[in-house]
Amino acid sequence: MSVEIKGSCLCGQIRFTTPGPLRPVIACHCSQCRKTTGHFVAATSALRSSVTITGAPRWYDSSSTARRGFCPTCGSQLFWNGKGTHLSIFAGCIDGATGVRMAGHIFCADKGDYYEIDDGLPQAPAEDPVLTTRVDSAEGNPAEGNP
Repeated sequence: MSVEIKGSCLCGQIRFTTPGPLRPVIACHCSQCRKTTGHFVAATSALRSSVTITGAPRWYDSSSTARRGFCPTCGSQLFWNGKGTHLSIFAGCIDGATGVRMAGHIFCADKGDYYEIDDGLPQAPAEDPVLTTRVDSAEGNPAEGNP
């Protein structure tokens, strides 16, 4: 039996739900993630067709292949929407327990010089399809891309 995952932005104007399953959390240290959030991104993902969004997030085309969703009122970063079947969800926006754990780091060659990655998890210098397509449940198709 799956538990519905719920989340929202800081002001509550944008809310989302999904029955999951969620991909393990991947930390993305690329310069775009660092610039849009002020640090690295920790994101999970769910099958795009299973995510229900209420409210109207603003979408920013951060590259030719992906866009980022955020709240136009409070500025909370919520989503990364790239190629593939899944929508990345910033893990810090999920209300309550996520049921997933951090599985690794991508774009480590771009990480900031003010912190270390010392949690012992796998680290990839750039995109890593093995980490970003991992889904621990038999349900759903894996995500593609970063974060």
